[in-house]
Amino acid sequence: MFEAVQGLLDEHAALERELSDPAVLADQTKARRAGRRYAALGQVVGAYNTWLALSDDYAAAVELSAEDEAFAQEADELRPKVEVAAERLLRRLLPRSPYADNDVIIEVKAGEGGDESALFAGDLLRMYTRYAERMGWQIETLEQTETELGGIKSSTVAVKAGSSIAESTPYLRLQFEAGVHRVQRVPVTESQGRIHTSAAGVLVMPEPEEVDVQIADKDLRYDVYRSSGPGGQSVNTTDSAVRITHLPTGIVVTCQNEKSQLQNKEQALRILRARLVQRAEDEAAATAAATRKSQVSSVDRSERIRTYNYPQSRVTDHRIGFSTHNLPAVMDGDLDPIVQALADADEAERLQSLDSPGGTATKG
Repeated sequence: MFEAVQGLLDEHAALERELSDPAVLADQTKARRAGRRYAALGQVVGAYNTWLALSDDYAAAVELSAEDEAFAQEADELRPKVEVAAERLLRRLLPRSPYADNDVIIEVKAGEGGDESALFAGDLLRMYTRYAERMGWQIETLEQTETELGGIKSSTVAVKAGSSIAESTPYLRLQFEAGVHRVQRVPVTESQGRIHTSAAGVLVMPEPEEVDVQIADKDLRYDVYRSSGPGGQSVNTTDSAVRITHLPTGIVVTCQNEKSQLQNKEQALRILRARLVQRAEDEAAATAAATRKSQVSSVDRSERIRTYNYPQSRVTDHRIGFSTHNLPAVMDGDLDPIVQALADADEAERLQSLDSPGGTATKG
């Protein structure tokens, strides 16, 4: 895999020149995309330079060890450092998703459990919102349907890193949140104090740039209707709500949050583009999953991935057996321990797949 380094070094140098071009900097979308790729490649460049320097020092020490025993001792000390640096570089060279540096669109939907499920879906949305705030990201609500008790039937939000070009982009950190989340607690609607189990679903999709996904207008059917709020109460007196059906795939997206039909149409198209990208990602992951046993991959969206047990203040991620007894902090957005454990497990699985016959790594 180290043979791929030179191409990445060349790309890093080209991006450095590109980012000094005023014409590129004037285009915010192009500059943001180039900046994030440059930051990601910077991790490879740093790891490569460290490995190269240690390797050169080790080779020199080995060559001189025949003349001076002190160099033999130095070579023995350098050997494990070279191995560690090589493994670090290998991790940096693992294949990445083409959307690894993208922002994301998150959909949270109430599932089984009625009002309690909707309240839990609202709690999950707040958890992701607080986590985004901790990371310095921006949250934009694209579509949301609330219940009379203050829960949400469904909510679609965009999580954007803004101008940040940090390594931890929204998709990299949140890609493993997709799946069914289960809660065990006493609902506010429960008068006898019994613990109930309900669930909510989370979908995480990379948000592509508009130029990344071309959708032919002939493949779309548009329907407009009046928006409605909780309980069917009218919240708009004009036909501003928009429903878009993508005819080739049957994907349906509705938006009614904005007062303008045009704004709702634009929001719905953003969600549709993200769903189409995720559909393609899922198909690719499903093909690769035939050679992998890990359930970390986002292809397993139907699996119950995590349980939030309120009586025991415990959060358990079933895919990797990770548990923490700090549920209040997690629900307040302290997700990093879980997110990092999932990322580490996925990286270890991809490294293992490289050693297996015909193994390939697909996520990053």
